[in-house]
Amino acid sequence: MKLPVVLHKDPDSVYGVTIPDIPGCFSAGATVAQALDNTKEALALHFEGLVADGDPLPEAKDIDAHMANPDYEGGVWAVIEIDVTPYFGKAVRFNATLPEFLLERIDARVRSDQRYSSRSGFLATAALRELHE
Repeated sequence: MKLPVVLHKDPDSVYGVTIPDIPGCFSAGATVAQALDNTKEALALHFEGLVADGDPLPEAKDIDAHMANPDYEGGVWAVIEIDVTPYFGKAVRFNATLPEFLLERIDARVRSDQRYSSRSGFLATAALRELHE
């Protein structure tokens, strides 16, 4: 899942990060890189809490949906990518049939892109992307 975030920095402060689509989830860091890394940790903890409470995971909107909000004026926009598949429950094995050429392309992408740890991870990400639209 790709989530838009807003970074703010006041003089003599660290970078603060707001996640518009996830009320109550904030983060900060001394550098932009640290603030974004800390945001991923905050999101993971927040998602774990949502799952524990039986609440649904939020839907991410595009940055454009938030641009007019005066709360984010003067901020710098970024996008955080977080794997949400661990929060959808235990994995279930199933059989699927795909054309050989497509399967070869999926496997090549998994090998070349560190975002995907497995063929299943790639397929789950593709499915979530399709279901989100």
